[in-house]
Amino acid sequence: MGQRRFAVAALVLGAIVLGGCTAEKSSSGTAAPEAQTQAAPGAAADKGAGKPQAGESAPGKDAGAAGVPPGQAIANTDRKLARTATLSLSSADVGGTVQKAAQIAVGAGGYTGQERTDEKSASLSIVVPAEKLDQVLTELAGAGEKVLRRELQTKDVTEEVVDVESRLSTQRASVERVRALLGQASSISEITSVERELTSREAELESLQARQKALAGSVAMSTISLNVSMVPGPSTVEEDRGFVGGLAGGWDAFLDFGIGLLTVLGAVLPFAVLLGVPLFFAIRFFLARRRRVAAVPPESS
Repeated sequence: MGQRRFAVAALVLGAIVLGGCTAEKSSSGTAAPEAQTQAAPGAAADKGAGKPQAGESAPGKDAGAAGVPPGQAIANTDRKLARTATLSLSSADVGGTVQKAAQIAVGAGGYTGQERTDEKSASLSIVVPAEKLDQVLTELAGAGEKVLRRELQTKDVTEEVVDVESRLSTQRASVERVRALLGQASSISEITSVERELTSREAELESLQARQKALAGSVAMSTISLNVSMVPGPSTVEEDRGFVGGLAGGWDAFLDFGIGLLTVLGAVLPFAVLLGVPLFFAIRFFLARRRRVAAVPPESS
């Protein structure tokens, strides 16, 4: 009996020791993965901060290439472009070409602005939707005889649009805060000071709103500066050479001389009449008196 009890006690003690070792091993085995799991996000963050993952691009690089601060990179499909164009045409009918240009602008959903037209040239400002700019330029080129110059300017105003929108949001919040302070003001001096600040911030808000509308208009509509000049007509005078050419040149020179002489005579004639008539009678009177003096015989002494 004593040996059996001792064997049972030894087995129980061995089971307890074995269970404790297993628990320690299990706890040490689970602690390591947990530590690795806790360390993994930091290591991954460090790696991610230093090197972009596959399929991703460095935000600083993309933002720098687009000219937008990091964190505000904008897709190419969201770019805001302001497009303008200059077109110079030659035409035998300047007025007709200008009328055609105005019809093309209205047909594209646009309108005409400042216009200046004279006998030999014209300038016209045309505003059309930005998406129809290329189509309108092609139609305008066909309205004249020849395209002398065609220029297309594109300006990226994305950064300016984003900046204005951000400043507008900040300014609206600022105006609301000042309005809240105005409701809490108790003295006249406080009310005057807050109202002055509120007026200043509302003026800046209105300026930002006007700038936002101008940017939206420049993106939505494109301006075309159209210039039309008269086509010089073909020369109908052919240069003649030889005897016939010399004779024609001499005759033209003789006519020019005769015209010049008649012009001089016409200019001198009024003065000749004004001065010649009195001079004629004066000379005639002098000659008659001289004859009378010569006809009287001298007295004899």
